[in-house]
Amino acid sequence: MSKYDIIVLGSGPGGYVTAIRASQLGFKTAVIEKESLGGVCLNWGCIPTKALLKSAQVFEYLKHAEDYGLSVKEADKDFDAVVKRSRGVAEGMSNGVKFLMKKNKIDVIEGFGKLKPGKKVDVDGKEYSADHIIIATGARSRELPSLPQDGKKVIGYREAMTLKEQPKKMIVVGSGAIGVEFAYFYNAMGTDVTIVEFLPNVVPVEDEDVSKQLERSFKKSGIKIMTSSEVTKVDTSGTGVKATVKTKKGEEVLEADIILSAVGIKSNIEKIGLEDVGIAVDRDKILVNDYYQTNIPGYYAIGDVTPGQALAHVASAEGILCVEKIAGQHVEALDYGNIPGCTYASPEIASVGLTEKQAKEKGYDIKVGKFPFSASGKASASGAKDGFVKVIFDAKYGEWLGCHMIGAGVTDMIAEAVLGRKLETTGHEVLKAVHPHPTMSEAVMEAVADAYGEVIHL
Repeated sequence: MSKYDIIVLGSGPGGYVTAIRASQLGFKTAVIEKESLGGVCLNWGCIPTKALLKSAQVFEYLKHAEDYGLSVKEADKDFDAVVKRSRGVAEGMSNGVKFLMKKNKIDVIEGFGKLKPGKKVDVDGKEYSADHIIIATGARSRELPSLPQDGKKVIGYREAMTLKEQPKKMIVVGSGAIGVEFAYFYNAMGTDVTIVEFLPNVVPVEDEDVSKQLERSFKKSGIKIMTSSEVTKVDTSGTGVKATVKTKKGEEVLEADIILSAVGIKSNIEKIGLEDVGIAVDRDKILVNDYYQTNIPGYYAIGDVTPGQALAHVASAEGILCVEKIAGQHVEALDYGNIPGCTYASPEIASVGLTEKQAKEKGYDIKVGKFPFSASGKASASGAKDGFVKVIFDAKYGEWLGCHMIGAGVTDMIAEAVLGRKLETTGHEVLKAVHPHPTMSEAVMEAVADAYGEVIHL
């Protein structure tokens, strides 16, 4: 039996980052992976979807070249080539993780790992043991009883990335990050897209102003949106698919080539031996303390299998914190109230902290500032005037309660708010920090100025 200090089960952005940090700290480390290094994020999620979205963005630039004083004749796309480029990017990233494993002297054990009592893992009949076992098995596309996935006409995100032919009509069920990113991609490629959302607003976790702006931008792009609506039944017996949608006005039947189910994720906790070891689970999540220890000593869990936000950067942060705690370092528990969320459709969405509604519900007396990109010189020059930056401050102490952005490139701008909140900065400090001109990021300063009645360019 091979013996390690730390074994990590799963090699997604939680697992492989955890393994690397463990190795840096001097632990003899192994990673167990049943499929491809990098997990869903690198192979079927974060990275290849961004490659698809970039192709869509470039195609849109070509179609609107005249807006920039340029002439492009007969701009067209090769859907198969777009998909192949995305897969190539994913493969390159996965190979990069292989290199990092080798560089950091981490053993990669291929196969399906099952936890066993006594700090052991069985991988396809061979046993490995460790002082510490970290579960990082991630999640997959969740299926609804009314929307069973067949992988052909009713698909999840994995199939949506590798379709052989571009559908003429698509229904996207769910308008979280996955749903709206694919809605944007396929619409930009020329597919007729309809979004069906159960809740009253698209991207329902976002500030309501952001939701309304995205709906306006999407409708302008030709995407149909049905909110407060539910798919109750699907019929795949014909050449395409028919979806029965329950709305406030009654039932409606939509026809399409394909339905993309983007109604959330399901933790990968089945058949990995949790019951055999006695690890506590509640509502599809492994229960852990602030340092990711389960109820059984020597077993830990991070990422999508735990109750925190199901985001790649959260899994990475949790894994690093977990092994640093194991190493005896002084670490602070992760602040889940200061986790940025990003959606990479066009316009992009980025947010951190409380929404305006949440701040009011918590009883804060607030100052709210908003600066539209239509008033930004850089946005006008770039031809990207949709969207805004919105900031929320506590009126009494100046605490930065929340920041919400929608527009071009905002996923690269949100880190300012995350860092500012981490350092407990005040509105006046942000206002007096000189921002470069002309940039999209100066909209943050302008939004803060608006909150304090000092806005210049609005």
